[in-house]
Amino acid sequence: MKKTLLLKLIISFCLIAAELSAQYPILPERDRARVVDEILEDRLTNLLPQLMRREGIDMWVIISREYNEDPVMRTMLPSTWLSARRRTIMVFYDAGGDKPLEKLAIARYDVGTLLKGEWDINVQPNQWLALANAIEQRNPKKIALNFSKDYGHADGLTYTEQKELMAHLSEKQKSKIVAADRLAVAWLETRSAKEEAIYPIICRISHEIIQEAFSEKVIHPGVTTTDDVVWWMRQKVTDLGLETWFHPTVDIQRFDPASFDHLRTFSKRPAQQVIMPGDLLHCDFGITYLRLNTDQQQHAYVLRPGETEVPTFLKKAFAQGNRLQDILTSRFKSGTTGNQMLLASLEQAKNEEITASIYSHPIGVHGHAAGPTIGMWDQQKGVAGPGDYPLFPNTAYSIELNVAVEIPEWKKTIRIMLEEDGYYTQEGFKYLDGRQTEIFTIPRKLPNVK
Repeated sequence: MKKTLLLKLIISFCLIAAELSAQYPILPERDRARVVDEILEDRLTNLLPQLMRREGIDMWVIISREYNEDPVMRTMLPSTWLSARRRTIMVFYDAGGDKPLEKLAIARYDVGTLLKGEWDINVQPNQWLALANAIEQRNPKKIALNFSKDYGHADGLTYTEQKELMAHLSEKQKSKIVAADRLAVAWLETRSAKEEAIYPIICRISHEIIQEAFSEKVIHPGVTTTDDVVWWMRQKVTDLGLETWFHPTVDIQRFDPASFDHLRTFSKRPAQQVIMPGDLLHCDFGITYLRLNTDQQQHAYVLRPGETEVPTFLKKAFAQGNRLQDILTSRFKSGTTGNQMLLASLEQAKNEEITASIYSHPIGVHGHAAGPTIGMWDQQKGVAGPGDYPLFPNTAYSIELNVAVEIPEWKKTIRIMLEEDGYYTQEGFKYLDGRQTEIFTIPRKLPNVK
């Protein structure tokens, strides 16, 4: 009888170990490059013309110099271009009707196979005059350039490049210049069908790293510090051949006099807190893979001796966080602005007696990406500019928020801080790889063994 029980326990531990050593489906570099280039070709050929017509732009000019790349141009470079070369100028021109989008590079080189080099230095030694001639020949209705008050992502045209361009354009063409900010945001925020298909895999990888970090494989209560876990996560990402777009964080809430503070949690947290039984752990973590980013916050509880599950009072607090997620994501509807979603969600949360804070944001080729800003942690009455931008379909978001919950057992208020990545289509909002609905335990709960 004892042998049977022991065997069942061994099998249970093996199952947990197998779960924690999930196979990360990371492609080799060459295959990654192929995927990146296939996605880029699809976006430039099929998506960009739609977006230019939607925004009423028939010519988009993007100018960058090597190592000072426009944020938009960086997303348009082929996989083997790690930066622009010398001065690279991209021109996209929509002649209208059934004609395909013209994609030109006013540069010494073709930009991969997608943008044909248009500048012959032997014919026209001056690159700016070559650009001016290309514009004159096509005579567009509008010339969109990347400058923007509200979005740094769309403000990539430098002072020097703008000055040089204006010095070489005719007065006629100068009068056609408009901001490309709406088009730039559209390009950055809109995901193609291929990107939608691979995004859940990227989110799954990120989730699996968090789950492994929040396990007995990494955390030994009384010994491991929060900083140990942070650097384990960084090393894991490096070992997998991936990158992080921000330094991860791990922090603790526990039965002590310390109170919650946003700055303490996100930028001034103690680095060497030793993790102990009874601690509620929280992490903020994201990776970059195939030019897409994740941003996730999850929780784990360190079981005390004799405990087999998370205390009920923490479970109830966590449920409030999930409820706030539902309140916000139910408001996703095309045309609704970030500020409208924020204020309506906070009002509903107040009516349900949830003390809420919402600071969600678009995600994609940037972590804090272009699109409708849905609050900031220090701007809960709306965000002028990015908060007034409307929701469009086929866009991705990090649903980032927290709820403040009074915990009598700890004689304090704690925050359940959640962040999960999701996707919006005309059919509604969905999480790319689900969301955390239960607090993890350390050690992990064993299956019932009879």
